Amino acid sequence: MNPLPKKEPSPLHWLLLWRAPGVGAKLFHRLLEHFDTPERVFEADREELRSVGVSRPDTLQSLLDPEEGAVIPDLEWLEQPGSHLLTFHSENYPPLLRQLPDPPPLLFIKGDPTLLGTPQLAIVGSRSPSPGGAETAFEFARHLSACGLTITSGLALGIDAAAHRGALQGQGSTIAVMGTGLDRVYPATHRELAHEIAECGALVSELPIGTLPAKANFPRRNRIIAGLSLGTLVVEAAIHSGSLITARLAGEQGKEVFAIPGSIHNPLARGCHRLIREGAKLVETGEDILEELAGVIPSAIENGHAAEQPAATPVELDREYTRLLEIMGHDPVTVDTLVDRSGLTTEEVSSMLLVLELQDHVASMPGGLYSRVDKRT
Repeated sequence: MNPLPKKEPSPLHWLLLWRAPGVGAKLFHRLLEHFDTPERVFEADREELRSVGVSRPDTLQSLLDPEEGAVIPDLEWLEQPGSHLLTFHSENYPPLLRQLPDPPPLLFIKGDPTLLGTPQLAIVGSRSPSPGGAETAFEFARHLSACGLTITSGLALGIDAAAHRGALQGQGSTIAVMGTGLDRVYPATHRELAHEIAECGALVSELPIGTLPAKANFPRRNRIIAGLSLGTLVVEAAIHSGSLITARLAGEQGKEVFAIPGSIHNPLARGCHRLIREGAKLVETGEDILEELAGVIPSAIENGHAAEQPAATPVELDREYTRLLEIMGHDPVTVDTLVDRSGLTTEEVSSMLLVLELQDHVASMPGGLYSRVDKRT
């Protein structure tokens, strides 16, 4: 194991303590409070460790006789370009994250660690969004990123990925908080996206190198997403969506919660509607978010949205196509429904839908449904 530069304290004991069986964030901080440093934890005897609440035999054994080989993967990863480790004692540990009742003792970072201290907005939502929902997440992230907010999400399929991509398109920054070790990408289809985020933003995890995806890891990830951010925006979420956990955690932390409403017939809108009933801010444009955060973000961001607001470039449609869009309404519909409403033939409706889809006015959905695409930023 190659030592770190002398100007930085060795992370060895931090990593050993974090990898010890039975040591979670709460016990880690209890030990830090009592012993001041991880090094002193490993100097304690059995009775002193027990007096602080260490009772599991395997935990006691790992603290009394640590296996330094266990942290070799972490130390080797840290030698790679762009790899960083922040400890709870680091000066640039994110201030908002310190306020959590169980802040991560360690943060593994691939990319720019300074981004963790910038004003952030979390954007989360369904892993299987409608085309319109994914487009909305992309456009909100693109616009708000261009205004100076760092967009934070969880690298999941659907809304998370759309938010990261939108932020990258907006020439701003994005942070992906992961539920695995940073040597893993989950889902694997997001390897290229993760690489791009590491180059232009930051990948973050509290989990040691080599940690595989596990269901229990993702609520832990969600608390970090909410903890880093000034507010959380939910874009399409079913009633039992994990995104609602992130929103709940944000609310418990005293952060702003935003939700985009949708059709009462869309199951993916029900989670957002519940949040709105419970006090989340109803959002229709990016400006709604900037106005709500005006008191807690720098004036450069607060006042920047007017100049950055993207200009709409309307496309003229023939009267028949405009009428078909009006007939569609804002709920997903089938071709047969449009035939009944319009009096046109199936062939005519299908042909018009193809044209509208090519012009990004309509999106096809699973089950033979079509919906209008409304860009709201």
